Amino acid sequence: MPIQMVRNDITHMRVDAIVNAANRSLLGGGGVDGAIHAAAGPELLAECRTLGGCETGQAKITRGYRLPAKYVIHTVGPVWHGGGHGEAELLASCYRSSLELAAQAKCESVAFPLISTGAYSYPKEEALSIAVSEITRFLVSHEMTVYIVVFGRTALATGRKLFDDVREYIDDVYAGSHYRRNVEESRTRLWQADESAAMDYEMELADQSLPTAAADFVEAAPKPQQAVSRPKPNLDKLDWKKILRRTDEGFSQALLRLIDRKGLTDAECYKRANVDRKLFSKIRSNPAYKPSKTTAMAFCVALELSLPEAQSLLGKAGYTLTHASKQDIVVEYFLTHQLYDVIELNQVLFDFDLTPLGSGV
Repeated sequence: MPIQMVRNDITHMRVDAIVNAANRSLLGGGGVDGAIHAAAGPELLAECRTLGGCETGQAKITRGYRLPAKYVIHTVGPVWHGGGHGEAELLASCYRSSLELAAQAKCESVAFPLISTGAYSYPKEEALSIAVSEITRFLVSHEMTVYIVVFGRTALATGRKLFDDVREYIDDVYAGSHYRRNVEESRTRLWQADESAAMDYEMELADQSLPTAAADFVEAAPKPQQAVSRPKPNLDKLDWKKILRRTDEGFSQALLRLIDRKGLTDAECYKRANVDRKLFSKIRSNPAYKPSKTTAMAFCVALELSLPEAQSLLGKAGYTLTHASKQDIVVEYFLTHQLYDVIELNQVLFDFDLTPLGSGV
């Protein structure tokens, strides 16, 4: 997918180019810079000596030598001095300059570290926001896969409040599901052993005030239902051809119909979904194509669907959102709260160590 967040050592990334968070001399240093020079071998340092250094916010390109990557793009990030010394524009320029060099070298994939967030002390959340903004802007007019590489178990700097809200939502849903299982197991045992005790238990459930998360799942004792008078549909006025088409359509047809309904172009849709053009072309050209669940969910978010609409589209590919999956619960949270930024959603999934949307086939 166009933007992908991964946990890895950037020197192990098999991409066309990796980006080095270098110092102005370009002659190596600590952290990412030192690791890249060590992995590439002395030939990299020899070429860097010919470049005459690099100004902050700019970038220069060399060969990758012993690295899996063909190229190394060296960029010099700003040192954090509190944010009032042009740091944001300089950091944005690092990403722009690096991406422009990657495009000139005809790279199809490039991997970035979070520039300036190590020894230069740039706050991670602000640095990530700038990185995503610049990469997203670049990808509007370029086809390229861009990786943001985080080393080890470090969080990706998702907004703290959003992360905590999603975690609380997951806990509530899991608590409700667990409560439901306990209630149903208790009911089954009582009805098998003692009908009188079972009736008492049903009365207790009906009378007690249940936790909100659990109450949605607990069925009260059966009550007589009053007949509801509903107007009968005029069968002669129903568009049966349209109804049958909707029933028979696959995921591809449903997706294209929704794109038209939302007034989007194909490119707008697949870029919002963080899905690459080649994959979208497969989906569009093959009415029977079945995408991965992560891809299908990415389109649900990109199309700004309600939860029922998302379930309907997912059903066309044979999927459903379930409370047995933390990933599904996070997606449900975003849909029900009308948060439709796939990249932001993927940052949350990353910090929960869950698979991001748009990945896969």
